[in-house]
This record gives sequence, C-alpha cells and structure tokens, in this order.
Amino acid sequence: MGLWPFSQRKFCVLTLAGAPLGARPYIGAPNWSISGRPQGASFRLKPVSISNSQPFRTPTFLSSSTRDLVETLGYFKMSQVLDNLPLEQLFDTEMEADDAPLDRETYQMLMQYDDPWADLKDPHVMMNFYRRIFPWKQLFLWLNQAEVPNYAFTHREFAVTLQNEAYLRYNSYADHIELQKDIIRLNPLRFEVGCTYSVQPKDRKTVPKAAFKPILRELVFDIDLTDYDGIRRCCSDKQICKKCWKFMAMAIEVLDLSLREDFGFKHLLWIFSGRRGVHCWVSDEKALKLTDELRRALVNYLDIIKGGAKNGLKVDLKSPLHPAVKRNLNILKKSFREVVLEDQDVFQNHENFLQMWGDMELQTKFSAKWFSNPGLSSAEKWQEVFDYIDQHKADKKKYFQARDTINNIVLHYSYPRIDLEVSKHMNHLLKSPFCVHPATGKLCVPIDPTRAFAFDPTTVPDVRDLLRELDKDSKTNPSGATEEDNASTKLPGWYYTSLRPYVEMFQKHINELIKARSKTTQTTQLHWYKY
Repeated sequence: MGLWPFSQRKFCVLTLAGAPLGARPYIGAPNWSISGRPQGASFRLKPVSISNSQPFRTPTFLSSSTRDLVETLGYFKMSQVLDNLPLEQLFDTEMEADDAPLDRETYQMLMQYDDPWADLKDPHVMMNFYRRIFPWKQLFLWLNQAEVPNYAFTHREFAVTLQNEAYLRYNSYADHIELQKDIIRLNPLRFEVGCTYSVQPKDRKTVPKAAFKPILRELVFDIDLTDYDGIRRCCSDKQICKKCWKFMAMAIEVLDLSLREDFGFKHLLWIFSGRRGVHCWVSDEKALKLTDELRRALVNYLDIIKGGAKNGLKVDLKSPLHPAVKRNLNILKKSFREVVLEDQDVFQNHENFLQMWGDMELQTKFSAKWFSNPGLSSAEKWQEVFDYIDQHKADKKKYFQARDTINNIVLHYSYPRIDLEVSKHMNHLLKSPFCVHPATGKLCVPIDPTRAFAFDPTTVPDVRDLLRELDKDSKTNPSGATEEDNASTKLPGWYYTSLRPYVEMFQKHINELIKARSKTTQTTQLHWYKY
C-alpha cells in the first residue's frame, strides 16, 4: 500500500454488521472504495478528514499501541513520523483483534524520534498536564474547605481561556471530578477562579438578575513587577531575574505581616503568577464575607503608593507615621541597601536623586561633587547624604524634613505596589493556582512567605519538564488516565515530579484551613449561605 501524507489521509471507518466480536475497522486512502463485501456482513464507509486547523482526536480504529503513541506525542509530532511509515505498520489491515501493528522496537524508535513536549503551543501538552499532573483534589479541598461538596465549590464560578483565546465565563461544577473532566474536554490555555454566587453560575439565566449575586470570595491581591519598571534597572517589561524578584519578596514580607497583624487573618496563600508577579489568597471566613465596600476600605488602608509623583516620589508622608507604616518601614530598611542601592543602583543619575530633596544647599553641594566623580555607586551617594544630614542636626526643621524624605524614598522604592482593582471587587477572577502560564510554561506554584527571598522564579517547574519527568518514571499513571480512574490504585502524577513539594506545601495550607473551619462548624459541610 502506498504512502500519503498523514495530514491529507482520509480515514474510512468500516462498520461491520455481523462481524466477529473484536474485529477492527480499517482505513483506506483518499477516494478509496470497497469493491467487495465480507461474506455475512454489511458495511458502510464514513470518511473522516484530519485537518491541522482542528483539534485532533485519536481515531478509535487505530491499534491500541498506535493510539497510546498518538496520545503521548500529539498529532502534530506524530504526523511528521507517520508520513514516513507504511500504513501496514500502523493499522490492522487483517482485522484480527490481537494483532499489534507496532512492535516494541518500532514503538521505542518512534518515542525517541522527537521530544513530544518541546512545543508549548501543541495542545497535547496542556491536555496531558490536565489529565496526568494537575492536583484537582487539592484545588477542590482548598476552595470547598471540606470533603463534602458545598456552596463554596458548587456555586463557584470558573472561567476558561481556550486555545483560540476565546473566554468562557460562568462555568460551575458539582465536584472536582466534574471540573477535571470539563477542563480536559475544553483543554484551555488556563482557567480562573471567581467568587461563590447565590445561584450556580451555569444556571444564572434561570433566575431573576437581582437574585444572582456574589456571596463569598477570598480576599485577593495581585502584585506585578511591571509596576516596578520605573525603579528596577536589571530587567523591564515581561522579564524577571533573581535581583528584581527581591522586590516581590519585600512585598510579600510586608503585606503578609500587615494582613496578619493589622486584620487578624491567618490563612494566606501566596502564589507565583508564572511569569513576573505574585498573588495572595486570604481564605479566612471573615475575609470571604467582606463586601466590596469593606474590600475597598481595606486595600486603601494598605496602599500608600500614589499616582502623582512629587519631586520624583510617589510617597509623601510626614512624621509622625502611622504605627503600621512605621513597622513596615523598619522592615523595608533592612533590605533597602542590598536590593535598591546595590542590586539596582537606582541613583546612577544623581540629578534625579537630588531632585527628591527639598534642601537647596544639599542639592548644590552634592551636584558639583558627584558630577566630577561619576563613578560613585548609589550606596556611596546614599551614605554621603545620610552623613551630611546627621552633621546638621542643629537645624531641627531641616533635619526632620530630611528624615521624612529618607522615609519616603525607602517607601517609594520598596513598598508593595498593589493592583487595587483586583482586590476591590468580589466578582474579580484570578488565575487558579497550579495553572500554566501560556507564555512561559511555568506553573503558578505556592510560595512560603517566610522564605520569599530564597524563592527563585527561574527554577519554577515548567509543564514540559514535568511531563518529561513523568514519562521517565515507570510508576506513573498511564497517559490518558484520569484521577477518577486511578484514585484507588495509583498515586497522582504530580507525586513523581518536581511539582511534589509545592503540592505538599499547598496540602499543608489546606489542612490548616479545614481544621480551622471544623472548629466553627458542627459538620464537615459548610453552610455558607441560606436563601
């Protein structure tokens, strides 16, 4: 039998009536016709064209070994290989149920032909990730805060971004199994988690508009390094490195402490966004019930970075400082020299630095000095100004003005730059933990806030690496097996990959959350809302 390019072949499913049990249909070429009929059987041909522009579903008439291979490699990789193989090696043309068209040697050769996970845009990458690795049960427990499904999950909104960038909102599910199946079916680039509504989001059109309203939502925060582009010098735009990550570490340190000490929250989950930012989810019961008005008040309390810049600074605070601001300032001062002065060297342009000071005498003195000595580092310039201020303590007015300027500079360069709109509204959606960033391939993994400076965004697990790790381990779930299929016999796929410590960190957070909830409810089922 001749060869046709795999992408141009037209598969013809031969449906047999009265054929022996287990007999397999077979495939022919484009415009291929059957001239005869098997004795005692009736048949019909159903041509099925495979297009590169459409999602590829593995044909059921392929041999089991070939189907496994296509599922693993994906159509786009397999088509390159199959173009060079005769059809007899791929399909059971004799229609015998026990034949294996691909022997072990051929199978291994094809598996080594190319890296099946190299192309992040190949939809089979995300498909296999959702089927084999994603921690669905943990996501459910975190959102539900109990083993038995309740309003917190069943009335929760999920939104998905499909491969073609289409955005689908108001999806809801009975449990994590149903969620997993639908995500596998849709195979989105990513999905987002929203609030819990008074009615299941998928049924919102069955009730009056006024009856469909948000009732529960984690308090969420979003901090992105693009908001630091005016002060970081090592990277810009979508780039990130260990140096500028320290801005995120300082933000985590300050915001985590503020939320715990100033508001009494205990259950905070910090998540790396997958590229250059962090998300914070606060799951305390009192946080879940905050109204939009209270959320706005809370975030305005935390925010001190203002839009307009005075003397080049977006902070303009005077002594005496609010106790919370003073506490945060003392924390930031510990890292200011290393992060801002040494790593970023932000005061290379001494004119911008001097503009921040209202003291004309200081500006005149150091402008001439630094102009003649351009090699001075930011740390050296900072120390010279600091020493100058200490030497002029006698002038109390100027001294205290200078101290305020020092505080404002530290806060301007170090204080968390929060995306206010994300935190103000209950119905704002945020990317789910453990999703894959479609541009980088990196996962949205938890961060230990006590070790934020040790976190390295450049070593975060990549979905392609996780799938390679899974393929190498003989104990993993078979490709295409869902969590439901293997719950009683297999450990989840993430257990055998470098994602494991992150999921275990997540599970620890969940255990503490459920334990806290069990103290306030008589049953494991949460009664969040009553009509």
